[in-house]
Amino acid sequence: MVKKDFPSKIFVLDTSVVLYDHEAIHSFQEHYVAIPVLVLEELDNFKSGNDTRNFEARSFIRLIDIAAKDKSINDWFSIHKKSLGKIKLILSEDPKGLNAEELFGKGKFDHRILNSALVLKEENPKSKVILVSKDICLRLKAKSLNLQAEDYETGKIKNVDELYTGNTNLICNSELIDRLRKELSVDSNELTLTYTDRNHFYKFKQKNKSEIAFFDITNKRLRKVNQESVFNIKPKNAEQAFAIDALLNPAIKLVTIQGNAGTGKTLLALASALEQRKYFRQIYITRPIVPLSNKDIGFLPGDVKAKVDPYMAPIWDNLKFIKEQFAHDEKMLFKIDELIRTEKIAIAPLAFIRGRTITKIFFIVDEAQNLTPHEIKTIISRAGEHTKIVFTGDIYQIDTPYLDSESNGLSYLIENAKHHPLYAHITLKKGERSELANLATELL
Repeated sequence: MVKKDFPSKIFVLDTSVVLYDHEAIHSFQEHYVAIPVLVLEELDNFKSGNDTRNFEARSFIRLIDIAAKDKSINDWFSIHKKSLGKIKLILSEDPKGLNAEELFGKGKFDHRILNSALVLKEENPKSKVILVSKDICLRLKAKSLNLQAEDYETGKIKNVDELYTGNTNLICNSELIDRLRKELSVDSNELTLTYTDRNHFYKFKQKNKSEIAFFDITNKRLRKVNQESVFNIKPKNAEQAFAIDALLNPAIKLVTIQGNAGTGKTLLALASALEQRKYFRQIYITRPIVPLSNKDIGFLPGDVKAKVDPYMAPIWDNLKFIKEQFAHDEKMLFKIDELIRTEKIAIAPLAFIRGRTITKIFFIVDEAQNLTPHEIKTIISRAGEHTKIVFTGDIYQIDTPYLDSESNGLSYLIENAKHHPLYAHITLKKGERSELANLATELL
């Protein structure tokens, strides 16, 4: 029997995979990939708009169109000449055996996609048919029909509980601490450090002495970190001092800050941006809009500002807190208001930056855990000269149904950028919002 007539595996992709990564069909190497025609129908509903999922939908449709050319997409065809795998469209939704619509209900796209996969399984009894979906519920329904199902693994970070934190505690001799305090920096050749292949922060301890420092991968030196206020916001712990140091360092162009709610991620990023406002053309603060209760932004009344302000409220709250630090400084309060009025500080949803040039901008992306790896890559690739990009978020607080702590863009970025000399990361662990907030984090 010729192997190509009976592929060992056939992967069936549902819509959630395509909207997560429009290039997903390239991830299956020599295996065959089938797309239910209903996926194209769903993508047709997503193709209009400025959101990233609209971009993913359009890109996938174009990719299939270019690959197919004059071929029949109802038969197996190669995406490109060097590809061992093939792709086709599944038209049939009428399996002879188990029927998802009869079991779970008629009319739902998910159930019709399941039927398409069941038809393919019946037509290819010698092949292992696997449904690939980011939708956990759909995967469970597939398994109840004896249909193998799995998550889309490309871009997922394994052992996320061991994700790089950006800092290390080390017991050292008192001489190193004294030298850091006196000389401010020390050549790393004289030291034994945990990480010398990346920018990294250290907390050195020796009995009742301690000091914090930053290892610079570019010049291979250990530099003392000062715990100084930034725009009247004082760091309350060593990790916050590390974050401020990275945010103020002109050699670091990309920063990620990961941590629970209340650890000060957004506040520190915003305060550091304001501290450096004269070096940037604009401070741009954004966050992905994740509607609650399945209500899209379009359902809210009012103009664009009125629609997005409820989603941007946490950013405005942080800006209000910073203004409170200057309650007795009318000149500075006026200056902050002027920055907002002249849009030197701009707060807007992420979808509104598509097509913009990010040049000489301090760009803060809040709630980055709700972005896909492709969205993260798209944002960074738009950076022009003299731009600094900061991603903040909590990888354990995902608000989108098809992402988790392993597959979100923030985890992906931390894992893959950690060795780059332009990058620094810090994980904030201690909540500084209030004792009551800490209680919720620790006990509930």
